[in-house]
Amino acid sequence: MSHKQNVEKLFHELASEVHSFIAVSESGFPERWVPATYIKDQLGLAKNAYPLGNVTDNKTGWLFSTIARHLQEKGMVEYKKVGSRAFYKCK
Repeated sequence: MSHKQNVEKLFHELASEVHSFIAVSESGFPERWVPATYIKDQLGLAKNAYPLGNVTDNKTGWLFSTIARHLQEKGMVEYKKVGSRAFYKCK
């Protein structure tokens, strides 16, 4: 298996784990919509996207956003936005 295939496999496994977490979390939220901030916080998915020593040095939700988009493209989650807040639930 190539390095690219390994990375794609691992990314899909990561996305599947996030999907499982969303599924088990749904019962704790109105109409099963799980806040993106809750998912990011509980799974530690706010990561720093900048090199060490960069002027900008803060954690952001880029990793979760990438995973959530992957899950949407695979038809595994629904997305809604209320104001500035994002929510997800499993299909």
